[in-house]
Amino acid sequence: MANYRFYLSKEILNLFKKGVLNIHPSLLPKYRGATPGQSAILNGDKKTGVSIIKLDEKMDHGPILWQKEEEIKEDDTAKSLYLKLFQLAANSIIEVINEYLNGDLKPIQQEDKKATYIKTLKRDSGYFDLNNPPKKDVLEKMIRAYYEWPGVWTKVKVEKKDLRIKFLPDNLLQVEGKKPIRLKDFENGYPMLYNEIRKII
Repeated sequence: MANYRFYLSKEILNLFKKGVLNIHPSLLPKYRGATPGQSAILNGDKKTGVSIIKLDEKMDHGPILWQKEEEIKEDDTAKSLYLKLFQLAANSIIEVINEYLNGDLKPIQQEDKKATYIKTLKRDSGYFDLNNPPKKDVLEKMIRAYYEWPGVWTKVKVEKKDLRIKFLPDNLLQVEGKKPIRLKDFENGYPMLYNEIRKII
């Protein structure tokens, strides 16, 4: 299993004599939960990894069969990081399953005292008030962590209407309903907002 966001009951798990294996994109027990890649980027981690565990009834709690580290590059987004992590697992999953079925892998219990838990992202997780923006380094991490969903965005009043502006990697901006543009092009279309936006990115 991979990227499955629901619990499996004990009754279902017991249907499988050898258990159910799960791919989780973090070095468990760190970052138990649904958004480990985003959390690693937000926290400025230099590395993360992927784990293959045997499921039990608790979230991301089962014994570890296999783990591998992966560097987090400065330009990694959550999207690019997940692609790398799941590719790592895909390259090894057949070997891991065979070794597990042959009894060559010894499951290692997770250390619960070292466990960290993460919250589920919501649609407005990436929103910030333009009058109280995050610091530049924090915003940069948010942009990478929340790409492509839920995105980093703010709202401003333009001619008595709310204008939603999305912040994308590579210093791109996207006004709702428009194509992504560079900051210099944003100045041409929205000169009254340019200075405010320029200060924070």
